Amino acid sequence: MFSPHRLAVCMVLLEQRQRSCSLIQMRLKNYLNRPRLRNPVWFTKKTRTLHNEQFTADNTAFLNEVKRETILAASQRSQATLLNIEQSGQLAQWSPGLKRTGVIAKKIGQYPMWTKDGRKVRTTLLQIIENEVVKYIPPEEYRPAQEPRQSRNWRKPYGCLLVGAENGDPSLFTKEYAGLFQNSGVLPKKHLCRFIISPEAQLPTGTALTVNHFRVGDYVDVRGLTVDRGFQGVVKRHGFKGMPKSHGVTKTHRRPGNIGAGGNKARVWPGTRLPGHMGNRWRVLRGLQILRINPQYNVMWVMGSNIAGNTNGIVYIYDTILPLRQHGSKGGPAGTPPFPTALEPVPANSGDVWLEELHDFRKLSITYSSGNE
Repeated sequence: MFSPHRLAVCMVLLEQRQRSCSLIQMRLKNYLNRPRLRNPVWFTKKTRTLHNEQFTADNTAFLNEVKRETILAASQRSQATLLNIEQSGQLAQWSPGLKRTGVIAKKIGQYPMWTKDGRKVRTTLLQIIENEVVKYIPPEEYRPAQEPRQSRNWRKPYGCLLVGAENGDPSLFTKEYAGLFQNSGVLPKKHLCRFIISPEAQLPTGTALTVNHFRVGDYVDVRGLTVDRGFQGVVKRHGFKGMPKSHGVTKTHRRPGNIGAGGNKARVWPGTRLPGHMGNRWRVLRGLQILRINPQYNVMWVMGSNIAGNTNGIVYIYDTILPLRQHGSKGGPAGTPPFPTALEPVPANSGDVWLEELHDFRKLSITYSSGNE
């Protein structure tokens, strides 16, 4: 028989043990990373229902000509906006504490490159497609004024820059979605993204963002949506080995096996690797170096071949947040980046810009001489 005092002490120790075990056994689980199954009620509907308008061939050709002229006029307005910004002289000076905007790009494939010492480097090609500024929201409007200690960035408030990419057909969008671009002077875009920036890095509406926003040697973070593979088992989802193929194993070759916790808490712990939905998650790769840039087609070669997303999928590129790879930091690229963005127009016949350590295969590396010399 236990005394009441000894029994109480045992109960306290058992409760502490269970609490410590629950803390140790708990796996890391990000519940906020799950994709939503449906858009919220306040989400603006993007596309509309199409009807057969019974247009003739001449009418269709006329509408296509009007669309083409509208696109050309929008591009000319964006170039005029860049010239006005450059001539006004109201641009802020770059400092390491400022935060620039990012761009929206398309993942178009992978390409191997070699360094001058013969080392192979795998790269991913990202194309910046018709990026233009749609709207700038100042800090007091984007993040309402709160108590100083309750606001997360009360010392350096950030604004929001809405950027659109890839011009779309205005007749395919709804009236509500096309109204987002009414006062911006740009065509309706297929893709929109919000970038948190410093107030000094704001850009007027209609400003074009090109690949010259970055430089060769810079380090960037790339955010993409992984390939949606549906409901998968533990072998494909988590890389489990599976059960043996013989010795009495029946219909459990690709099963996960025993998941029982045992002991005091006989339950399935949160975060246990089980079958479930695979893919369709946002993933960010940080600290990727830009090895090559093509200003004519707005294409950049980024180190690495594991950027999330399908081919021709949309990714978001912005300056890295890693301290040792930021602009002006130790190990990062030297010099001042284009701030708030590159304002010089891209020449039509401009060539590629390569990193100094890479081997340019267009140049001769081996020369032969005749035997008489």
